[in-house]
Amino acid sequence: MAHYIPAILFTVFTNFLSQIMLKKGMTVIGPVELNPTGLKQMGASVLLNGYVMGGLLVMVISMASHLYVLSKVEISYAYPFLGLSFVLTTAYGYWVLSEGVNAWRVLGVLFICTGVAIVAKN
Repeated sequence: MAHYIPAILFTVFTNFLSQIMLKKGMTVIGPVELNPTGLKQMGASVLLNGYVMGGLLVMVISMASHLYVLSKVEISYAYPFLGLSFVLTTAYGYWVLSEGVNAWRVLGVLFICTGVAIVAKN
């Protein structure tokens, strides 16, 4: 199963990249109002936003990669690795977006890393 770790990490990275692109796009678009007018405006904005459309495309690539991985390894081995995308997005949020990351988030990230390391060992 360890032979497929590069494909698994590709899935993790593309998942992370899609989230970053979607966040950038939605930051440009701004807050969304959950009413018919707000959703209609958001729909038009999303269709015209390259970051959102690119993020959705990268998400499709990530899902295709994940399907490939699932065809090769057990889900109980592959799926925990997706937790690494939380680690990457948290680090990106802190260092690039200047988001506040408190001790609880850091502890959660450390638990994720520990869990992935344990799963990868076997």
